[in-house]
Amino acid sequence: MSPERVPALMNDGCTNPERMNQGRMTRDRYLRTGLVAAILVLLADQASKWAILSPLDLPGRGQIVLAPVLNLSMVWNRGVTFGLLTGFGEWGHLVLAGLAICVVAALGVWLRRAETRLAAIALGAIAGGAIGNVIDRVRFGAVVDFIDAHVSTPWGEFHWYVFNLADAAIVCGVAALVIDSQWPRRAPADKAPE
Repeated sequence: MSPERVPALMNDGCTNPERMNQGRMTRDRYLRTGLVAAILVLLADQASKWAILSPLDLPGRGQIVLAPVLNLSMVWNRGVTFGLLTGFGEWGHLVLAGLAICVVAALGVWLRRAETRLAAIALGAIAGGAIGNVIDRVRFGAVVDFIDAHVSTPWGEFHWYVFNLADAAIVCGVAALVIDSQWPRRAPADKAPE
């Protein structure tokens, strides 16, 4: 390729290779940040589920009271969030696992394009949580849920849906994306206003 053609191929008119790679390096830095977040969430999720199933034997014990508002309660979630979509039959866990893998792939594309560190961490947390739940679906045919938050009132006992660390990471990741989307973006310094 001739040197005259190189500037024509650059999207922003940048002809300085160092400056061109600067944007790519920033995105690569965010990509690595998101991947680290995904791996940390996945490891924490799988370690917590191992502890619940093996040393604590929560399936055999049923429930462990940790605090007046927090129990460990064993639930095999065969659906998705809040136990929805459980009617897929015998292959349902594989259908949901396949759907989650497609979502993780889309999150990977989004992560590659992340413009902020917060967005990268949030996308990594969501992907890591989704992969953690996919592993459960493939291994057990259901997701291991065990965190049972509740409150006693004069009108009765109110429980939130039982969840796990992967679910918490997904919810926190979505909340972080919403927060990140509300912050104004600064225009890159190398682009002059038109």
